[in-house]
Amino acid sequence: MQEKILAALKSSKADYTEIRLEERESTTVAYRGKNLETASAVIDAGGIVRCLCKDGGWGIATFNDRDNLIAKVEQAYQCAQVAHNDEPIELAPVPVREERIAASLQRDFRDISLADKKALIEGYNQILLKHSDKIISTSSAYSDSFSRITFANSEGTFIEEERPMVAVFTSAIARDGDNVQTAYETRSGQFGFEFVMGQEDKARTAAQRAVDLLRAESVVGGQYPVIVNQELAGVFIHEAFGHLSEADFVYENPKAREMMVLGRRFGQDILNVYDDGALPGLRGTHKYDDEGMPTGRAYLIKNGILVGRLHSRQTAAKMGEQPTGNARAISYRFPPIVRMTNTAIEQGTTCFEDMIKDIKLGVYACGAYGGQTELENFSFSSAYAYMIRDGKIAEMVKDVILAGNLFTTLLNIDAIGDDFQWMHRGGGCGKGAQYPLPVTFGAPHIRIQNVVIGGKK
Repeated sequence: MQEKILAALKSSKADYTEIRLEERESTTVAYRGKNLETASAVIDAGGIVRCLCKDGGWGIATFNDRDNLIAKVEQAYQCAQVAHNDEPIELAPVPVREERIAASLQRDFRDISLADKKALIEGYNQILLKHSDKIISTSSAYSDSFSRITFANSEGTFIEEERPMVAVFTSAIARDGDNVQTAYETRSGQFGFEFVMGQEDKARTAAQRAVDLLRAESVVGGQYPVIVNQELAGVFIHEAFGHLSEADFVYENPKAREMMVLGRRFGQDILNVYDDGALPGLRGTHKYDDEGMPTGRAYLIKNGILVGRLHSRQTAAKMGEQPTGNARAISYRFPPIVRMTNTAIEQGTTCFEDMIKDIKLGVYACGAYGGQTELENFSFSSAYAYMIRDGKIAEMVKDVILAGNLFTTLLNIDAIGDDFQWMHRGGGCGKGAQYPLPVTFGAPHIRIQNVVIGGKK
């Protein structure tokens, strides 16, 4: 195949050409309540060619038949010739690499039978169903995938990389009269089957939390000091700040360009935020991005100051900055665009006890059910929460919605914990038509002053 790829690249009349091929095998087993909803094994293969003509634009051809790559390159070139851009497209230079990266799995899930995978997730689902008579429904799923990516370009780069992924998801729905509550636990990463074994406690935690939420009162809306746990802090920094750091959004949006000025103070000196696609085992990890650029750590905020953003080769050239290895695509059906990998608030020095002890009345917000962002404004729903009273964790509350201005909120972070965690959550990130892209986020506990909490009056 390498000879065919190199021959196809050599045949190209474009200024720049790249070929990305993908083979993916995956399995899924899912339960809805007592019923087996899905049990599937899928093999998918295909590729994409991108050609760039500087006087025209990008031309793209996607395909499943990988036999005649020269014809696919010609198709992409013809598209590039008729494309139009207001200004010439440039690509920032990147090192030429030739490398093969093989995955190493302790217990390869490809060697595990579909029956054994079904038995694993069925066992977790049974824990949910049997936990309480208040559990009225469940959702449990196992999934894995193993991808082989081949990337080559006309500059001489040739990379083959294996990317595994395994995940389990457990969710319980509890009901008491017209009061219905949901809780979930999930675990995912670039590991073998052993990573999702022995997760019975996660299923029990999800079931018990759903039941506990039935007894929780809705929070009283107002302004509070808030301690945010690692999961919600990670979701916050990913959604509210990370997407603003993706350079294609910045240069295409005049308002974003005004906000995201390098050198602007975003937080106190204790705040550091980075994206790192090279950390072993995390969902957003790969040694090279989908343009063949090596991944690594890119600081976005350093000592409270905006110091960087995430780039593809095109956005880096456009803005006169360096590529960061953040050009990613969910599959061969899509061209790479600027995306996060593993995004985090760096660990601080404050222990949880010191963070909470001086709070007379506050909220401890945990987990996340997602939220909305509109430039610098955001709102997020925590999965569950507790009141803080006289420096102690008190009763559980629900319906906690955190809302505010990103820049004000970041400046109001006055304590960062010493208990950093990466969140091995399943799911993924959406942008444009590309969903779900595997990402990871991480954080320690953080304390934020003067947070507006939506709730009952």
